[in-house]
Amino acid sequence: PSEDPSLLLTNSGMAQFKSYFSGEKKPPNKRITTAQKCFRTTDIEEVGDDTHLTFFEMLGNFSFGDYFKNEACAWALEYMTEVLKFDINRLFFTIYNEDDEAKQIWLDLGISEKYIYKFGDEDNWWGPAGEEGPCGPCSEIHYYQGDLNNLNFNDPNWGPNLHEDFIELYNLVFTQFYRDIDSKDTPLPFNNIDTGMGLERTLAVLTNNKTVYKTDVFSKHLSDIKYDISSKSLSRKDIEIVKRIIAEHGRSASFLIGDGVIPENT
Repeated sequence: PSEDPSLLLTNSGMAQFKSYFSGEKKPPNKRITTAQKCFRTTDIEEVGDDTHLTFFEMLGNFSFGDYFKNEACAWALEYMTEVLKFDINRLFFTIYNEDDEAKQIWLDLGISEKYIYKFGDEDNWWGPAGEEGPCGPCSEIHYYQGDLNNLNFNDPNWGPNLHEDFIELYNLVFTQFYRDIDSKDTPLPFNNIDTGMGLERTLAVLTNNKTVYKTDVFSKHLSDIKYDISSKSLSRKDIEIVKRIIAEHGRSASFLIGDGVIPENT
């Protein structure tokens, strides 16, 4: 991002807005929506599974000192159920384990308590994007892709972040703090909203696919990859993962080159 030496590449929808969240600069509007190209290597070892990519497009809506938790949650639910037409019985919600306010908001919006799960820093605290920057607790909306007759609320190993039948779609970050280089959190001058919805994952759900690699974003790339398995000891599943990685990295490299990042043999 421009004027941000802490990041080599834009790795999130909010990266270019850090100075707006911190109050250093005045945003052109207090409410902004974006479709942002992102490149992220922190999950590179997971590329090839059903959902992870190095390059992806992040859809987001942002508030800089304007609307906050109540509106962000209500509008997210409205968008997913009334615009995208997702079955509300398939939507599960995660919150930061200390964020009782977010829990109450979801309850007030008609979400049953058994559909709300609490997690800690690893899953429901977002940021900063880089060594320092804005951060805060978040609430994620996950889509259940399994059989609605097999909802297993009593199983401690079943639910969002816990079972393969769930896919994270929409992350609502309640950006309230600035974390410095020493990991100290200081309240920001005003509360903000930073949301992100992965385009490829959303497309997978809309087209009834459990993996982003079955969508038309990747189908042509995968069909063009020929892999000779006659002398290999890899299973068919492993071969599929290899093809996915080749397709994903090729797509990612193409977008980097298109934006002027030219590889060198150094």
